[in-house]
Amino acid sequence: MKKIVPVNSKKELASFIDFPHDLYVNDPNYVPELFIAQRDLLTKHPFHKHNKLQCFLAYNGDKIVGRIAAILNNAHNEYNKVNDGFFGFFDCINDQETATLLFKTATDWLKKQEVTGRFLGPVNFSTNEPCGLLVEGFDSSPVLMQTYNAPYYAQLIEGFGFEKDVDLIAWHWDGNNYDDKSVRLLNALQERLKRNNIVIRKVDLKNFKEETAKLREVYNSAWDQNTGFVPLTDEEFDYLAKDLKLILDPEFALVAEQDGKIVAFGLALLNYNEIFRTIKKGRLFPTGIFKLLFGKKKIQSLRIYALGVVDGYRKMGIEAVLYGTIIKNYTARGLKWAEAGWTLENNTLINEAIIAIKGDPYKKYRLYQKQL
Repeated sequence: MKKIVPVNSKKELASFIDFPHDLYVNDPNYVPELFIAQRDLLTKHPFHKHNKLQCFLAYNGDKIVGRIAAILNNAHNEYNKVNDGFFGFFDCINDQETATLLFKTATDWLKKQEVTGRFLGPVNFSTNEPCGLLVEGFDSSPVLMQTYNAPYYAQLIEGFGFEKDVDLIAWHWDGNNYDDKSVRLLNALQERLKRNNIVIRKVDLKNFKEETAKLREVYNSAWDQNTGFVPLTDEEFDYLAKDLKLILDPEFALVAEQDGKIVAFGLALLNYNEIFRTIKKGRLFPTGIFKLLFGKKKIQSLRIYALGVVDGYRKMGIEAVLYGTIIKNYTARGLKWAEAGWTLENNTLINEAIIAIKGDPYKKYRLYQKQL
């Protein structure tokens, strides 16, 4: 007998977070999320102050067979002048009946919140967080802050009537197999930028609070035309920045500045998923913390997480200098491969730039939509 149970207790929340570990126990490419990070995301994140979320678990008898979160993102609706709802944190056994029960439950909850527009997902909580269903590239593990799922998920989602909204592309570079034109031209490009009083520098971790305030303005400006974008509140951006500061490497955290004003930034992160995949059920204690502390030097890959330039400063060479500097530092560090992503499939400007430096579109993630 299958049933859906709302998550209302700490015990149910722990079961909700842990379910994917059991579902993917035999999948060598699965990477567990850190339990403490997922718990805080679902309970303490500033998102909850102005939005709503309800998690659900699907049971077959006493056994958990699926999970989903129904999400009302008021910020998204206000910014885009719509009345949409979302689903996220979706995981399920390969069973359409179970998936349908989960989606139907999430649909009913959203309708009770008077949502009448589209039903979108998967997002955890918006496109500012991990999002998208993996539809191509199942032969390797996800990098840091990217999603992962079994191939059959697309069939389950489409079986409920969802259709493609947009695809997100992740790009791969293997070793030194990239076009080093941006590296070779670094000096010339930087000199050209200096004539416009634009300099490239590392993020100042000693004055991180002040840097964060400036970076927030760039973030909310540079991505404002992207599909599904929602501006981050001050609290949300500070929450994200605080987490990222713990793993930031200054060699890969760069800003472009003109007369004291930050006009662009590029951020790449060491792929800590290489460590997380060895931490059982995402628990840092008793041994996971030591793997995290001592595993950093063994990391062999990098994720280019974000690169944004505010309007009015694009096509000046800033993007090339940020990419070139990251590539130069990536090579000097001796890392084996890198991922950039994701990018929107319809972002022709950035996608052509990545192709020009031999980026390989090796993974694809999909956002779905249907009318409620």
